[in-house]
Amino acid sequence: MELAGKKALVIGAGRSGTAAARFLAERGARVALNDRKPLEEWSAEARALESAGVKLFSGDVPQWMLDHADLLVVSPGVPTKSIAVRYAERAGVEIVGEVELAYRFLRGRLVAITGTNGKTTTTALVGQLLADAGFHVQVGGNIGTPLISLVETSRDDGWTVAEISSFQLETTDLFHPHVAAVLNVTPDHMDRYETFNDYAAAKHRIFRRQTEDDWAVLNADDETVSSWASGLCARVLWFSRRREVERGIFLRGRTLIARFDEGERELLAVDELSLRGAHNVENVMAALCMGRACGAPFETMCDTVRRFRGVEHRLELVAEIEGVRFYNDSKATNVDAAVKAFEAFSEDGGRIVAIMGGRGKGAPYAPLAPLIESRARALVLIGEDADRIARELGPFAPAVERAADMCDAVARAFRLAQPGDIVLLAPACASYDMFADFEDRGRKFKEAVRGLIGKESVEAR
Repeated sequence: MELAGKKALVIGAGRSGTAAARFLAERGARVALNDRKPLEEWSAEARALESAGVKLFSGDVPQWMLDHADLLVVSPGVPTKSIAVRYAERAGVEIVGEVELAYRFLRGRLVAITGTNGKTTTTALVGQLLADAGFHVQVGGNIGTPLISLVETSRDDGWTVAEISSFQLETTDLFHPHVAAVLNVTPDHMDRYETFNDYAAAKHRIFRRQTEDDWAVLNADDETVSSWASGLCARVLWFSRRREVERGIFLRGRTLIARFDEGERELLAVDELSLRGAHNVENVMAALCMGRACGAPFETMCDTVRRFRGVEHRLELVAEIEGVRFYNDSKATNVDAAVKAFEAFSEDGGRIVAIMGGRGKGAPYAPLAPLIESRARALVLIGEDADRIARELGPFAPAVERAADMCDAVARAFRLAQPGDIVLLAPACASYDMFADFEDRGRKFKEAVRGLIGKESVEAR
């Protein structure tokens, strides 16, 4: 893909758009970077691109600019049905996303992981499995480091492990992972997709360029994902918590079993995992399948799994104060993820005071109702969707309180909790109404929890 002299327009000045604009400018393209936010709200990194010759402008994209562009790079947060993208498509402008752009320059082989939930934990674990097995590996994508930022450090003999979202997959074309995994598909982003099938179809794009020399890792327990197997070109590896599979990894009792062409072997017991929750058992099995597809030995991979402590903002134990444990699961940005967070504490004796709310995604909260009824002591609600959550889940909770901000929410949750209980941040919503992103929300939660330590309110309890 020749970039020198091309007129490139990047829409979206977030992390990936900024990285894409820098990449294009460094390779001789004439670059303009656009975002609807006023320039003063852009990151310092994005504004600094002006000194590299990138033209910065905010607001709607003018028609004349789309008419003259050779290349349009669309950030994940920009819907492909937006007016600017549709106009560019009709005008014959080449349209790619940051992930597609990165793929065209990456060297080595690629492992790509998508799914509604579990992507980040599984991506981090796969990266660690390969690194500990002696592979040259780098990790990026939706996990935090834009894929385009890894081009320079990629090697012909190396591996790139990438978390890929449905938004990113929408704008892929030549994108071709050697190993591709879909962990699960449940309703999410219904504020962007017209139907669940549209959302699932975006996930399915991860397999579209694979051949019989590649591997597809599928969740045998997910009805949508498992239905795709017959239509794939790649060789399939299964993982399952509920049944034995022909080729892949499954759970027998409390033991993870690997079954491949050379036979069957026990790997490790569920009790050896540091990660909480049945969903993380699935994540581990998926990661082991991917590691095996890449050629990593089970011996080193099992050692890595035993040591792996998880990722920040995913069921992260923050503190224990007077017998109350505080867990940060800010990455539970949808209802299914919040369900999994509740289920992770099914064997704990105490009850849960849940902090929920934010910007809703259009999916019903009803799947949480039985867990709220059986496990919750109270709900503390924040953000734009607090009223809707109160309507749908309030009748199932012993108590419901509204909070003005995260500090207020944590203080209220602590007052409601009893020794042995869990205060759980599992919002079931996006964060953008009150926070920069889910990471910012998680950090604010942790700061508020740590702020409780030593306060008079704690001593009074």
